[in-house]
Amino acid sequence: MTFDRAATSRDQLLRRALGLAYFTVAWNVIEGAVAIWAAVDAGSDALLSFGLDSAIESISALVLIWRLRVEQRDAERAGEVESRALRLIGVSFFILAAYVIYESITTLVNREQPDVSIVGIVLTTLSLIVMPILARRKEQVGEEMDSMAVLADAAETRACFYLSIVVLTGLVLNAALGWWWADPLAALGVVVFLIKEGREAMSGEHGDHYHH
Repeated sequence: MTFDRAATSRDQLLRRALGLAYFTVAWNVIEGAVAIWAAVDAGSDALLSFGLDSAIESISALVLIWRLRVEQRDAERAGEVESRALRLIGVSFFILAAYVIYESITTLVNREQPDVSIVGIVLTTLSLIVMPILARRKEQVGEEMDSMAVLADAAETRACFYLSIVVLTGLVLNAALGWWWADPLAALGVVVFLIKEGREAMSGEHGDHYHH
């Protein structure tokens, strides 16, 4: 009887984790499309980076969906795909960090000043509301499942939240004060966080990072 309850609970956690991952993909597809459109319209590298970040966030969620669906089909393979999923999610952090570095330095060197983007400001504000809630729910499920892959994906969602702060700050300062350099400088600061999270994902340290 205890075994049946544990199996049912695990199934429920898997479905909950999958639901969060599917929502992440849907949200980021929409968010990325709007951000890239707004970036082209305003000539904003910051918004373009934000849109591409959404694409990497979707990749992370798709990797997690693969890992969870494997466990649904064959629970004995969960450990095998867990480490592989962690490595893939960790790689996505490094890809995002490299892109942010490239875009930030290019913007600073070329002294690129985007037009004001109201759409971008609204979009990043929405992301500031949605991302921390989504990240916390993933953390809770990941802790209950004792899944470092789910916790790594939660960390990437939280990284998206921090990047939203950076992009919104840059858009607002550019719109209000003409401080075009604020966004690329702040983005370079976020790179430290991205690299740290990528290393933790690949080394399996996220479980300790989130357990209180």
